[in-house]
Amino acid sequence: MLHHLSFGVRDLALSAAFYDAALHALGYRRVFEDDDAIGYGVADGEDLLCLKHCADAAAPGEGFHLAFAATSRAAVDQFYAAALAVGGQDNGPPGLRPDYGPHYYAAFLIDPDGYRIEAVCKAPS
Repeated sequence: MLHHLSFGVRDLALSAAFYDAALHALGYRRVFEDDDAIGYGVADGEDLLCLKHCADAAAPGEGFHLAFAATSRAAVDQFYAAALAVGGQDNGPPGLRPDYGPHYYAAFLIDPDGYRIEAVCKAPS
């Protein structure tokens, strides 16, 4: 259904450091960049998430979050640790979330602009 998502960010370099670390753990990388934007995905020129510099950017309220698919529980753990190391804010450490399903393993973070993000793996351990 979705082609890509774009987030406005106040400090492109700071947000890039955060998403470089967090998304690398999930197998994503920068697929394009210019002076005002950076795109992440798996194939050059085909971004799935775009960070766009906007001086007055503001994250949506608590009802919004973006969940990234992880291939393993270890990838969820790496996502969480890597993002915390570059300034991410904890919003729920890695672990099973039985309310969401018997194998729902996720970690929740808040990025430098206040966006709520998650990495989730639903495969059995």
